[in-house]
Amino acid sequence: MSGMFESTLPAGVPDLLSVSAFRRYLDEISRRPDVDAGASRLSGLNPSLLQDLLRFDAHDADGLEVLEVLAACVRHGRALLLHLQDGQRVVPLTVFPAQRLVHTPVAPAELLAGDPTALRVLHVEPALLRPPGDPDRARVGEAECHAPLGPLLWELALHGAREELLPEIAGPAAYRLAPGADLSALKMAGTQAAAVHRLRRSASLLREIAEWPGFDRGRAMRLLNGLYLQAGLIVSRTHPAAGGDGWF
Repeated sequence: MSGMFESTLPAGVPDLLSVSAFRRYLDEISRRPDVDAGASRLSGLNPSLLQDLLRFDAHDADGLEVLEVLAACVRHGRALLLHLQDGQRVVPLTVFPAQRLVHTPVAPAELLAGDPTALRVLHVEPALLRPPGDPDRARVGEAECHAPLGPLLWELALHGAREELLPEIAGPAAYRLAPGADLSALKMAGTQAAAVHRLRRSASLLREIAEWPGFDRGRAMRLLNGLYLQAGLIVSRTHPAAGGDGWF
């Protein structure tokens, strides 16, 4: 797949399209002889990022799970334009991992107010916009449409569709919060705050976290995903207890 062709999306975005109209447009684009096969899903991406996303893409014909795509975006440090299915509309979300920002015409709080488990990624391509402060001011989006990336990642980790560990932190391991990790912008319930406090003090196994007050296996994995995406999680494969975690 070539990474050099121009965006396949219609001019006028961020006008919100209906899902049916957007899918028709992608179908039309995919039939054009000058567009590589698969361009309607993962267009013009860095090869390593593309391979990362294809791990998930092969398992879901209805679109990618949002947290998986955002995790890959953060991990590779690539600015991406995602088109999210939110009910019957398509919402463009530009992610700037280096600046820890997103740009979207729909406030993240509104996106999360419905059913965050139903959000899907219909299309991924390199970002069309530039982040705030970029010299190409004509391509910097409206200031009021920017929001911090961290809280969005946190809420999607806790309440989105994924209830398994992200591949990068799965497997036999002990987990601890990195010293100095700043989580002040995140909303935490009492049991979450208590768990984070314990992880600041010592490393714990997944099965141990799952037994803490207010937690079970799914909630423990959601918490660990959320902390990982804040760049706040230390994953130790050599911890003496890691090899004995019976869940793996």
